[in-house]
Amino acid sequence: MKLNLYTTFIPAILLSALIISCSQDKTAKLEELKSKRADLEKEISSLEKELKVSDTSKAVVKSKEVGAIELAPRVFEYYVQTQGLIQAENNILVSAKSAGVVTQVYAREGDAVNKGQVLAQIDNSLLLSSIEEVKGALELAKTVYERQKNLWEQKIGSEVQYLQAKNNKESLENRLATLREQIEMTKIKSPIVGTIDAVNVKVGENVAPGIPAFRVINSSELKVALKVSEAYVNTINKGDKVTVTITDLGKTFESTISFVGKNIDPLSRSFPVEVKLPSAAQLRPNMTAVIRVIYQTFPSALCVPINIVQDINGEKVVYVAEQKDNQLVARRKVVKIDGVYDNLAHILSGLQAGDKIITVGYQGLNDGQFIKI
Repeated sequence: MKLNLYTTFIPAILLSALIISCSQDKTAKLEELKSKRADLEKEISSLEKELKVSDTSKAVVKSKEVGAIELAPRVFEYYVQTQGLIQAENNILVSAKSAGVVTQVYAREGDAVNKGQVLAQIDNSLLLSSIEEVKGALELAKTVYERQKNLWEQKIGSEVQYLQAKNNKESLENRLATLREQIEMTKIKSPIVGTIDAVNVKVGENVAPGIPAFRVINSSELKVALKVSEAYVNTINKGDKVTVTITDLGKTFESTISFVGKNIDPLSRSFPVEVKLPSAAQLRPNMTAVIRVIYQTFPSALCVPINIVQDINGEKVVYVAEQKDNQLVARRKVVKIDGVYDNLAHILSGLQAGDKIITVGYQGLNDGQFIKI
């Protein structure tokens, strides 16, 4: 009986010791795992903070893509642009000096003629007959005069007879000269060197002074006549530089103003201006020309496209790209504009040569915003 009790108690003690030992091992293991978990949580928290700082840094340096050009001085011109008509300085309608019937036409369209060349002949048969008659009378008058002169020198005859013979001779000479002038008036002549542009008479037609018979044009001296608004009456002057564009020919000529009118047209409120043109075979009278009168030139001006100039709070603003540390940033520049021509704004102040002007992506930019070109 005692033996059985001992045999039963001993295993129970051993089992209890084994259970206590296992419990202690688990507690130690749990404490070890908790310690590792704390270290892991601390490391995770540190990594999260680093990642958060990195993400924030990336958000700050995020850049907007833009386009930019470097501002450089250039020639800038203020001008007035209008249209005009080409005219020939010598574009003449030739008419007869006396009335009559045309007997001959010597010129045709396109013929080159010289000054004084006969273009047509008016009937002069009566004048020719009168000249022959006067010539016969003049021969007789000269003979009588010479005889009376000789007698008078010899103190023979009266002075009245001598003077009458002299007067008769001179009258007939004057009459003959007048008839010859009238003969010349029956000839229609070209007053200039040029080209026949129009023939308005035919053989057998009646002509009269003041009715155009021919048009003669000398295209070696051409000009453009135009009208300019009175707003520029104190701006445009003789000698100002001009560009003349003939759209139909696709040609442009450089010239200067040769005439500035003083009178203001009461209806159109404009004044006349003329521009000399160089001689060119393609140019014709009454062609349309586009005239650009340049009345002020800046040889070294700063200009930007007008579309990039923004109106913000009543100020004219342009954005430029500037270097800040290792990043490009947008800087807002308040500018003063003198005028706008050809979609270019003439900048008086606010920008300098060498500035990088943002021309693409300028909408919505903020001062100091990071950008990328």
